Amino acid sequence: MLGLSPRGVGLLVAAFLFTTAAYAHPAPPRVISLAPHATELAYAAGLGKQLVAASAYSDYPDEAKMLERVSNYRGIKLERIVALKPDLILAWRGGNPPKPLETLAQLGIEIRYLDVEKLDNISGFIRELGRYGRHPEIAQKNAAAFDQKLRALRTRYQDATSVPYFYLLSGAPLMTASDHAWPSQLFRLCGGANIFADSPAAYPQVNMEQVITRKPHTVFYTGGELPASWQSMKDLLPSLAQHYAFQLNPDWLTRATPRALQAATQICEALDTVRRAT
Repeated sequence: MLGLSPRGVGLLVAAFLFTTAAYAHPAPPRVISLAPHATELAYAAGLGKQLVAASAYSDYPDEAKMLERVSNYRGIKLERIVALKPDLILAWRGGNPPKPLETLAQLGIEIRYLDVEKLDNISGFIRELGRYGRHPEIAQKNAAAFDQKLRALRTRYQDATSVPYFYLLSGAPLMTASDHAWPSQLFRLCGGANIFADSPAAYPQVNMEQVITRKPHTVFYTGGELPASWQSMKDLLPSLAQHYAFQLNPDWLTRATPRALQAATQICEALDTVRRAT
């Protein structure tokens, strides 16, 4: 989005330091989020009123849709972020370019990376972000509610019968998610057995023959409907998979936020349906 020469970066730093000295930031800190899941976590931590800008696709809760957009998949608007005078930036190593963030750190802006790898990390990040707000009790309450729901699901499904599944991420090309990818832990929580768990790639491209030979009992997908390419070949699957295909909410499934447990609930209920049919 913006490339600066070393001299340009130096001028930007000087301008920021001047304006920061002239206009001291009151507490609590002004916050910018550079990833949709970070935006959701900020709201869950009670920082909604402190957010001054966010990334593209930051659409939950509804208030987030009103925030100015300062980043997308192409990069971040460095000069605009500096002009907004944030005290805290919520970033994501998996989606934000490192060099602009290094420049922002040089300006004295705190960069907090929200790299959520496990479900258990979600409540921890909410509690941590709560310390930046006026009402940390909001974060504590929401984090505790998440932990309680997660424990309940684990207790209920810890001894559930394993169900082989195929997650249809894309129809052309045919792609799925291995156990290295974020969504797979939601399926494991419910007793799902990924037929491509052992793939070295997080999101491997596969073929229909591989899917058929691994004999899934059910299929999960996101989006409006199964792709036409899949419809033409599904009759070659085991009978269970032909009859049990479940649509999932893509935001719940792919974002590392409290709503991930809503995806888990969808998955658990679907797998229970398949179990009853076997």
